[in-house]
Amino acid sequence: MIVPSIDLQGGSTVQLVGGEKKALDAGDPRPIASKFGRVGEIAVVDLDAALGTGSNAALIRELLPLARCRVGGGIRDVRTAIDWLDAGAVKVVLGTAAKPEILRELPKERVIAALDAKHGEVVTHGWVQGTGRGIAERMLELRDYVGGFLVTFVEREGRMQGTNMGEVAELVRAAGGARLTIAGGVTTPNDVAELHRIGADAQVGMALYTGRFDLADATAALLTSDRPDGLWPTVVVDELGVALGLAYSDKESLKTALARGVGAYHSRKRGLWVKGESSGATQVLLAVDVDCDADALRFTVKQAPPGFCHRETATCWGDATGIDATARLVAQRMKDAPAGSYTKRLFDEPDLLAAKLVEEAGELSAARTPSEVAHEAADLLYFTLVAMARQGVSLGDVARVLDKRALKVTRRPGNKK
Repeated sequence: MIVPSIDLQGGSTVQLVGGEKKALDAGDPRPIASKFGRVGEIAVVDLDAALGTGSNAALIRELLPLARCRVGGGIRDVRTAIDWLDAGAVKVVLGTAAKPEILRELPKERVIAALDAKHGEVVTHGWVQGTGRGIAERMLELRDYVGGFLVTFVEREGRMQGTNMGEVAELVRAAGGARLTIAGGVTTPNDVAELHRIGADAQVGMALYTGRFDLADATAALLTSDRPDGLWPTVVVDELGVALGLAYSDKESLKTALARGVGAYHSRKRGLWVKGESSGATQVLLAVDVDCDADALRFTVKQAPPGFCHRETATCWGDATGIDATARLVAQRMKDAPAGSYTKRLFDEPDLLAAKLVEEAGELSAARTPSEVAHEAADLLYFTLVAMARQGVSLGDVARVLDKRALKVTRRPGNKK
């Protein structure tokens, strides 16, 4: 897979050659993070913190809600690593601090050890000090403590001269159960595909910023198709993972989707089809995922009313059900309820809604049988959905909060207030 990289220096997105010379300045990282985040995790590196010349921490915290970020640069102790994980980083990347006494204090699956190497020798202190240690040697020492490795071939970094494929297979073996990511010289979509075939991911910066290839090129390079027309089946789901329908993609539609952040597909009748351009039922593209066999895609979208299906239902299998259906109904009632009705009063009278929430929470806490719990939970959920609808909050918004909380390492004691 591809891991797009955002290197920060002085509050701006930069790319360096060999870790020293600034080759380009891409500006504000926020729109870049939103775009790159559509294909999965991104790497965010605080170069100033790494070099001890400053910090981009406040800016990185603004990027965390925009994409699933691997955060690195200047993380030298357990507390700093945990603070980033609590803030919402999906993983932290440790360089010189990747030592057993520090790593054992962190959740293994969310830690990546960064190994920078020149001509096979691990280097430190801004890539200028040799250690006399080989990459595989260091990996064998650390692999029981980390979930992944980031190996940067310094002599190739930013030069777009290809990466060192000859070493990668050996390094994948040395990594054991840890996932290997390769940086430095990844230049073509074929490089990304070859690394994937070997069992490694590609961290890419310069090639993306200079237009050598784009996210769609890299994603398409991973994909195969068993269809005569070469199309990729594309399962379209909403923010909660509910399937809306089945579509098909080709390279042109994938490029459009990722570049514009929309639901774009290949229609076997019309060619390129951007959902909602004629009907108004538009889609905001949130994520594109490749399945386990790399022969199908999943598009996660924010779907505008009335829904995905041309029959104006939420899904191609009919209208939504369960909590999703109730949330839609509540939101519609907020608009249509006549003055003086109970529903309208709930929207217009905050004190009434607050009283109902307290009442239903008490009844749920007092429920003793499975049937009672289900009944009281449904009542409480209904009034919760009303409270959400009053403020324009969706189930997807709530799901994102829960997902972020799940990333926290530091746990609250859970005492009564």
